[in-house]
Amino acid sequence: MKELLATKSIIHSNIASPFTAEAHAGLDAVKLGIEMGFQEVQILGNSRTVNKKSQSSTRDYSVIGAVISDIQSKKTCFQKIKFKYIPRRENRKAHDIARESLKNGEIT
Repeated sequence: MKELLATKSIIHSNIASPFTAEAHAGLDAVKLGIEMGFQEVQILGNSRTVNKKSQSSTRDYSVIGAVISDIQSKKTCFQKIKFKYIPRRENRKAHDIARESLKNGEIT
């Protein structure tokens, strides 16, 4: 695996489900890549469905369709973007960061 260059934790309110939270996390990751000026990014997430929908260029009509549409519209900001599945047990760092942010009630 390549070097981890950035992480970000954002506290959202009114997120309906973990599925929706995963989609928002993907969108936030894409936005972070744009803000940091990266030309190539690999977004890791533990939802195969969100990753697949994000990588696709097909319009999504599911409950997360609006978030997926936002992700898809921002993909043109990169020369290369890949959404990769990572099992939760291998994504310990992300869960530790999220837990710490919730505990402290702040964005990191």
